[in-house]
Amino acid sequence: MGLYAQPQIKIAKLKYGGGGDWYAAKTALPNLIAFCNRELGTNIAPEEDIVEAGSKDIFLYPYVFMTGHGNVVFTPSEAQNLRNYLISGGFLHIDDNYGMDKYIRPELKKIFPELELIELPFDHPIYHQKFKFPNGLPKIHEHDGKPPQGFGLIYEGRLVLFYSYETDLGNGWEDQRIHNDPEAKRQEALRMGANIISYCFTLAF
Repeated sequence: MGLYAQPQIKIAKLKYGGGGDWYAAKTALPNLIAFCNRELGTNIAPEEDIVEAGSKDIFLYPYVFMTGHGNVVFTPSEAQNLRNYLISGGFLHIDDNYGMDKYIRPELKKIFPELELIELPFDHPIYHQKFKFPNGLPKIHEHDGKPPQGFGLIYEGRLVLFYSYETDLGNGWEDQRIHNDPEAKRQEALRMGANIISYCFTLAF
């Protein structure tokens, strides 16, 4: 089956320990799903599920989204579950909602101690799906003057994890009233999100 002929599937948001606000950006995924269903012809259920890092249910989802501002802790069993999920075909998109970076990096080492996060080049296919981003990730929210960066973990030649940093993509997907972003910024965020979904689904199916 191709990308556009799939039966309805679900995507999920990751619930993790450590006290960070895993539940942030409540309207983000429903808006991204609606955009993808409209613009890409995908058939994603309108509401995301919530899946815990240690749950075997994670294997039900081709795409899992993780966000937040603060602390993240994976237990050894959760790290092993996430590793199994990712090496068996899953895809994790981590969107730093500003403040997560110093916590998530050491936790990723629990999952893939042998891998390093690498910055993806601007010619990577994730930036060149239906929507073209020749300069990489768009900048949605400004915090400290740093450029947006897209990092990845690559396992046996496959991008299994995408980490969007210094951009706030998820905030850009939210209802306009929440952050009062200009519509052009929201569209940039949604288009980049659609590219991530498109890339993930192409690999999954």
